[in-house]
Amino acid sequence: MFVELLRSKLGSLRKLSDEQIEQMRQHYDLLVRWNKVLNLTAIRTLEEAVQRHYCESVFAALHLPESQISIADLGSGAGFPGIPIAIVRPDCSVTLIESHQRKAAFLSEAARGLPNVRVLGKRSEDVHERFDWVVSRAVRYLSVVKDIKRLGGSVELLTGEVCLSDLPGISWSLTIRLPWGDHRLLWIAEDVSRETVSRNRDSMAAWEESSR
Repeated sequence: MFVELLRSKLGSLRKLSDEQIEQMRQHYDLLVRWNKVLNLTAIRTLEEAVQRHYCESVFAALHLPESQISIADLGSGAGFPGIPIAIVRPDCSVTLIESHQRKAAFLSEAARGLPNVRVLGKRSEDVHERFDWVVSRAVRYLSVVKDIKRLGGSVELLTGEVCLSDLPGISWSLTIRLPWGDHRLLWIAEDVSRETVSRNRDSMAAWEESSR
């Protein structure tokens, strides 16, 4: 069922290889087993897990540059969006940053067989590296925005239906509504070191005008 649902929901958005589909299925099976003893996700139904976890992560992967890049998944949790991104983009190096040690242990197990993935079991403020891109979802934005800007040159953020005022400090160059009709957004910003709150407002106003 996982394979059929994933292919159906992705549709023509992205054709994954049989190997990539199998890697995601294996991750899902491991997630289900670990979730019985460790609260990795509140999502319980297969359909919602496929859409919210895997399809959204694939969508984020498709909007990254085609060149080889280094990626940090900040607050990776159960491995989203980092692990599906690593599966879709084996040419990129993906670092999963997760401070919760039991979740980091799950990520280490889940990353077996993915040579382009490593796990850092530490807080984002204790990471002293620089990545081409930072990706994240389901995090307290205001508590990590400084680390996002410190760690990455560019950013992708998956959110629910939030306003620009909820995401200050970064000038989002592009906001894309995800194609599954459940009020989910992908926010993209490049060269975040130059961004200001005022430019944020200008960018969002232009996006809202173009969406009318």
